Formats: sequence, structure tokens, C-alpha cells
Amino acid sequence: MTEMLVAQRREHLLNELKASGGLKVIDLAARLGVSRATVRRDLLDLESEGKLSRVRGGAMLATTHGTAPAQTVVPAPRSALPQDGPAVGLVVPSATYYYPRIVAGVQAEAAQRGARVVITLTQYSGGNNTERIDELAASGVAGLLVALPGGHDLPEQHLQELEETGLPFVLLERQPHDPFAACEFVATDHRQGAFAAVRHLSMLGHQKVALFTNGSPTAGLIQQGHEAALKRLGLDADVPVVDSGRPILGSDKAAECYDQFISACLTGQVKAALVHSDHDAIELLRRMRLQGLKAPKDLALIAYDDEIASLADVPLTAVSPPKHEIGEYAARLLLDRLEAPDTTTVPVRQMLLQPRLTIRSSCGTA
Repeated sequence: MTEMLVAQRREHLLNELKASGGLKVIDLAARLGVSRATVRRDLLDLESEGKLSRVRGGAMLATTHGTAPAQTVVPAPRSALPQDGPAVGLVVPSATYYYPRIVAGVQAEAAQRGARVVITLTQYSGGNNTERIDELAASGVAGLLVALPGGHDLPEQHLQELEETGLPFVLLERQPHDPFAACEFVATDHRQGAFAAVRHLSMLGHQKVALFTNGSPTAGLIQQGHEAALKRLGLDADVPVVDSGRPILGSDKAAECYDQFISACLTGQVKAALVHSDHDAIELLRRMRLQGLKAPKDLALIAYDDEIASLADVPLTAVSPPKHEIGEYAARLLLDRLEAPDTTTVPVRQMLLQPRLTIRSSCGTA
């Protein structure tokens, strides 16, 4: 691995620690798609540079003395405008993987507008989200930016609960179930992202493009984009479409899912696939390598998320959702409404942003 890739990996490792406060070696290895030995070497070097402290089985940032609380005030940089603007409540399901860049986008826009951000973390597995939102409202925030756990289709009940707070709000990576609801949102058009990936593989000469998803909230939209691309581009519809249901990374069940997908592609003479997420694409590469298969020769791959795709042994072409812009634009919509002398003059705005396709080696195009 080149020095540049080592530097990128260590930067990503530090970002993971910044987002969560502390992580185990096994978790860092899974998120970075590398061996535990590689993570331990990185931790040793970074500790010698004073950037983190190693603890039994993992590491934490040198300046961190415990895990972050559920609710944290995120101040704007000193170079920003004076913080005489409103406080904005931010609700996200995770401080790791997908959401740190969204949070950074919110912070950047808030800093430019002299606002401050108060963040609360929910959980993908459930929990009392209403209670968390009520706590934010009681803390004195003037508006809410909300990404609740679950799918991208926000149930009517959750929309009503947000409306009952009496605060203006903007949904992040979520849309109301009712397409006619007068609700502001900023979201990635994941169907467009999947379509662009399949179209690129089609342009490279592939008539068959398989799909692997991991049971995440995004999976359904990616499946819709994949299906639409096969139809519109006139591609073969008889291809493997697999959802793993989110088995634990590194488990026997996960390995079995990858092996079955590879076998189905080989049996059906399918030589291209879209894989969600980066972690799954990297693990798929590893399982291929164990069978003597290579990308893109035996199976051309495009990953979906582009968090760590560039760090794979074969750098992965990837669909990149515009995460920073999602946070930035959502904060802009909310602050525009909060700062307007008459909010009735501000139109309801609903934004869908298209992902980017970043071309690397894994799909057969340099």
C-alpha cells in the first residue's frame, strides 16, 4: 500500500475516533476493511505522534476522557461570525460512518450564519426518539434538523410528532410518506445513484449487472434504481439480486452470503455488480481473492457509499452521496426560515441531490 493510502487510512481512523470517542480494534478493522494487525500498527504510530491513547482492545483520542454524551453543544469556529444567531437542534441516528460528513456540513453552514448546533444521537435499533426530540425542544433550540432511524420514507406518525413540537424542521435523508405533505427535506436521490452505476457498467459492455445490498435503510431505493436501469437500458433482468439482511461483518453468516452471491454470478455468467456498502464490497473482494478471482477481470465492482472505497486492495469505483452538501443545504433551509421576518413568505423547499460516480480500478476503467 502506498504512503498516500496509509495516510488516508490513518486520517479515516482518526475521524472514526473523533466521531465516537473510542473504538475497539475489531470495530476499526471492520470499518476500514483492513486486518487487526494493520490497525494495531497504525494505533502505535499515531500514539507516538500524540494523536490518540491506546487502551485495552482499542483506542481513544488523546484529549477524550470518555464517550461522548448523547447531547452535545457543537460550537462554531472562532473565525466564524459571532454566535448571536439561533440554536439549531440536530437529530441523527449515528455519529459514525455515513453521518459525520452530514454533521460537518451542518456545522459549516451554522458557523457562517453565527448559529450554534446542539446534537442528539438516536439509535438504529430503536429507543424513544420522541423523548430525545422533546429534550432538544426543551433545551431552547429554535428549529430542528432531523434524520430519524428507519427507512427514507418517514411514517406519518413521526411527521405528526415533529409538527407537535411547534418548531420548524427540515428532514435529512428522509422524505415524508405522504408525497403531498408540506414538509421541507434535503435527501440523496439514491435511485439516481444506482442508475448511474448500472449505466456506467453497461457502457463498459456489461449486459448483466447483479446487485448486492445489506439490509440498510438505503437498500430499497438502490434496488429501485437498479431495476429501473435494467429496464430502461435494455439489460438482462435475470441476474442475482441479493439482500444479506445485515449479518455481522466478519461472521460465518456474512461470508456465506458473499460466497453465495459470487457463486450465483459465476453460474449466471454475470461479470459486473453494484454492491452496497463499501464494507460489503471490500469483504466481497476478499472472498473473491480466496477463490482465485480478481476484480475487474472476473467480476467488475462498483461500491455504494464511498466512505472507504478508495482504500480497498483494488480501489473501488463508488457512488458518492453528497453528504456534506446534504447537511449544508438542510441547515441553510432551516436558518433561512428562522431568520425570515415573515415565515409565510418563505416557500416550502424540497431538495433531491444526485450522487457522484467516482471512477477507480475495480470496474475496469482506470
